[in-house]
Amino acid sequence: MSDLQHLVGLAPLTFAGAAAMTFGAAFVRGLTGFGMAIILVPLLGMIMPPGEAVVLGIILQLLIGPVGFRRIAADADRRTAVPIGLLAMAATPIGMVALKAVTPDVARLLIAVVAIFAFLILFLPQHPDGHRPGPGSIGVTGFASGVLTGFAAMPGPPVVPFYLRQRIAPGVARASMMLVFFATAVAGTLASLWLGLATVKLFILSFLLFVPMWLGDHVGTRLFGRVPVPVWRSIVAVVLGIAGLSALFRLLA
Repeated sequence: MSDLQHLVGLAPLTFAGAAAMTFGAAFVRGLTGFGMAIILVPLLGMIMPPGEAVVLGIILQLLIGPVGFRRIAADADRRTAVPIGLLAMAATPIGMVALKAVTPDVARLLIAVVAIFAFLILFLPQHPDGHRPGPGSIGVTGFASGVLTGFAAMPGPPVVPFYLRQRIAPGVARASMMLVFFATAVAGTLASLWLGLATVKLFILSFLLFVPMWLGDHVGTRLFGRVPVPVWRSIVAVVLGIAGLSALFRLLA
């Protein structure tokens, strides 16, 4: 057994695969503002138990959250992002308790359903010009995002349609989603520590994966803004579609 395998439980080639997955998922995050966990958790579930993949995805989101945070906070629609983030933080432990209670096969099934649902919901029509989300919509989005954070490290399925269906600039949507996801990462990490799901091995692995994650996010961020809005929205849909298919493939394999 190699030193790396003894340290994090992954053989060198498997770790290299995890690093490549992390780079790609972080690149999508930098470009779109979301998608890292939606892509990464099903992929990591191929090389580790689903529960560990979820916790690792949450810790990685916590580590990347402060990168560019000042600009994210300035560009976000704080009227909606702050309450959604706070509600999601409060609901995250509920999802984590559910994750701890189900079997790995059930977890994989539900994660696949979440990923596919996130893709399908983007086909709903956009809201009309001037639409302002009400307290009910904000509340449901925040609660659902928190539960999905704890259960699957996927706060995005409720949050992405919430912002992309509004007629706001991509920069505002991207920053708002990132602000919410950082809040859920904080809550998810604390809940995983409280429930004993976060291990020293997963923290070490997350720190080792930080460099490829930062590089991927940096490259994606540099490309953001150079992509036309229709192309950007298409990329978002494709990302969610691929995530859903990969989760479904893992379930059927």
